[in-house]
Amino acid sequence: MNILDQEVILEFFRDNYMWFVTCVFLGTFGLTYYLIPKVLWVTKEKNLMAHVNDRSSHASAVPSFGGVAFYISIIMVLSILQSMRLTYIGNHLIAAITILFMVGLKDDLVISTARVKLFGQAVAAMFLIFSPEMAQNTLHGFLGIYEIPLWAGYVIKTFLVVALINAFNLIDGIDGLAAIVGIVISSVYAYIFYLSFQPYYVLISISIAGILAAFLRYNFSRGANKIFMGDSGSLVIGLMLAFLSLKFLVMEPHTEILDAGYDPGNRLLFLACLLFIPAFDTLRVMILRKMGGTSMFTADRNHMHHVLLDLGLPHWKASLGIGLLNLIVIWTFFYFANKLPQAWLFFLVVLLYSSSFLLFMRLKKLSSKTARQTIRRSEFSMDSK
Repeated sequence: MNILDQEVILEFFRDNYMWFVTCVFLGTFGLTYYLIPKVLWVTKEKNLMAHVNDRSSHASAVPSFGGVAFYISIIMVLSILQSMRLTYIGNHLIAAITILFMVGLKDDLVISTARVKLFGQAVAAMFLIFSPEMAQNTLHGFLGIYEIPLWAGYVIKTFLVVALINAFNLIDGIDGLAAIVGIVISSVYAYIFYLSFQPYYVLISISIAGILAAFLRYNFSRGANKIFMGDSGSLVIGLMLAFLSLKFLVMEPHTEILDAGYDPGNRLLFLACLLFIPAFDTLRVMILRKMGGTSMFTADRNHMHHVLLDLGLPHWKASLGIGLLNLIVIWTFFYFANKLPQAWLFFLVVLLYSSSFLLFMRLKKLSSKTARQTIRRSEFSMDSK
């Protein structure tokens, strides 16, 4: 493609921006909606079902290969966007997604060790953090810090990518939760990148929302069309959200956002609110395991969704409730971002995390009490017979 043709394509894109956004959402939604039944057919023909164990939130075997449809849809979008030469980072993203998809697919098929998964995540992260477009040398005044060494930027970015991939993977425990949280986060990113005139990242954000919206129809299904996203799906979506988070962290402050009073030095605080559900749930579980004297990597039923399920809520109510909590936290930050200085915003974020921790401690006690009462009623009923 010569320079003239490229300029024509870019001009057409700028003149029809919202048309592209709508087409990307509908295209990814439609493609994912079409692909999932095909994936379901193959998994059932080959008997590739998720086995039920004592921590499962489902009672029967269900295919867990929704990530296959995710991967195909995302690669299609990235390939089309790359042909428009909006940015060169798409090539790095395709490589990172492919590596992580293969790691997740292997885990869905035969179970991978934690070491193998962590190695795959680290390799995938390298493709993003070393990209010139993701260079970071400043924190824009967060806690009074501006310029930072290059190595410090790499450490921050690597931690963000690997931590978010794992945190998102951990919340994928009940129907709809990971998809709803992913839609909330990607939709907010679409809005932010729209204000910042970052069309490529708007389209990436919208494509994630479209894929997850289509997936919800099958994830909430009670019949033969039910499917889970599996590790191949949660790892890929986690990586995509980490990619958007990196861009938000490193991009130059834009006039539209500065005029609204949003200090670029508050970006890390905003990320703590935008990524509240995966971040809070992971921190909470690790703290509880440490307090209980068990390994922080030991599986249990202390996740937020387990607490709500033990209270008797169905999957869809628990998932919507947690998604709503994420929206409330994001809205709270947006409301106070241009009204409070950074020190008070920092306190606000700590307060949101602390109050949520206390709330779920209370709900955990209620769920344990409800479970004991159910057992007593069951024992009394057996004795009466």
